[in-house]
Amino acid sequence: MFSFFDTQAKQIFIGNILFVICCVFYLMWWLLAFKPSGAITGIKTGWLLIPASLSGLAGVVVALLGIAAKTPDTRLFPGEYVLWGGIAAFIVLLAVTAWLFKRPATAELPLIVGWGMFALAGVNALFGLGLFSHRLSIGFILIIVAAVLISLICYVLYYHLDKRAGYIDGMIPLLLAVLTMAGISVSTAYIGATQIINSCCKRY
Repeated sequence: MFSFFDTQAKQIFIGNILFVICCVFYLMWWLLAFKPSGAITGIKTGWLLIPASLSGLAGVVVALLGIAAKTPDTRLFPGEYVLWGGIAAFIVLLAVTAWLFKRPATAELPLIVGWGMFALAGVNALFGLGLFSHRLSIGFILIIVAAVLISLICYVLYYHLDKRAGYIDGMIPLLLAVLTMAGISVSTAYIGATQIINSCCKRY
C-alpha cells in the first residue's frame, strides 16, 4: 500500500492523514459538546478527544520523521525558518492578542501556530522530495497562510460573540485545517501515483 512513495514521502503522507483524522474527531466533539442548545457533554462526547489526541500525536510524530530526514538541497526555504519563525510568531501573537485585543490566552493559539508550522514544513519537504512543483508548493503555502490568518481572526473574536456565533466561529479553524491537509494529502497521492504509472509506461 502506498508503494509509489519513498519512505520519507510515505511518512509525511500517513502523518497528514492521521492529522486529518485527529481534526475530524475534534470537530465531532465540538459539534456535539458546544451546541447552543442540547449540548452533549461529559464522557458521552469527551471520549472523542482520546482518538483525536492519539491520532494527532501519531500523525505529527510520523510526519516529522519524514520532514526531518535528509532531502536534496532543493527546499523552498531552510527548515529552521519554520521553527524559529513559528516561535517568534507565537510570542508576538500571544502579546498582541492578550494585550491589544484583551483576548484570554488559551490552547487554541499554540495549536493554530503549531499547525501552520507543521503544514508549511510538510509542503517544503514534499517540494524537496520532488513530489510538489514550485507552483503547487507556493499555492499550498498561500492557502496555509490564509487559513492561519482566518483562524487567528476566529481566535480573537470568539469571546466577543454570542453562544451561537461562537459555536460557528470555533469550528472554522478545524474545517480549514481538515480541508487544507486533505488537499495536500490528495495532491501527494495523485502525484505519487502518476509518477509510478508514468515510470511503468516508460518500461514498456
